[in-house]
Amino acid sequence: MKHYQRGFSLPGIIASFRNSFRGFRVLLWNEYNLYIQIGFACIAVIFGFLFHISHLEWAIQLTVIGLVVFSELVNTAIEKTMDLIHPEYNEHVRDVKDLASAAVLFMVLVSVAVGLFIYIPKVF
Repeated sequence: MKHYQRGFSLPGIIASFRNSFRGFRVLLWNEYNLYIQIGFACIAVIFGFLFHISHLEWAIQLTVIGLVVFSELVNTAIEKTMDLIHPEYNEHVRDVKDLASAAVLFMVLVSVAVGLFIYIPKVF
């Protein structure tokens, strides 16, 4: 195991970024719902260009896209942690995992609402 010096160091920063990108790979390999979410995010971005949304609308749209991905990252971390702590079936573990999953669903629903607020007036 490598030991990095404390404080600011270029090798430490590089290692931190490397670990973060590895986390994204873990997410992409394990969470197939993310592919659906990325697909809808791409559609939203294309719509943003087609409908010439404002800078504020871009900021809001990109924020909710980021929050959906963030919620998937946190959900995956919670699920993997719970599997590590308690690998056998347990109703309390199930509740924790379901709550984390519900957070993702909630954020997806919020992002759909934001999309409707942005695009319905532009379509009609």
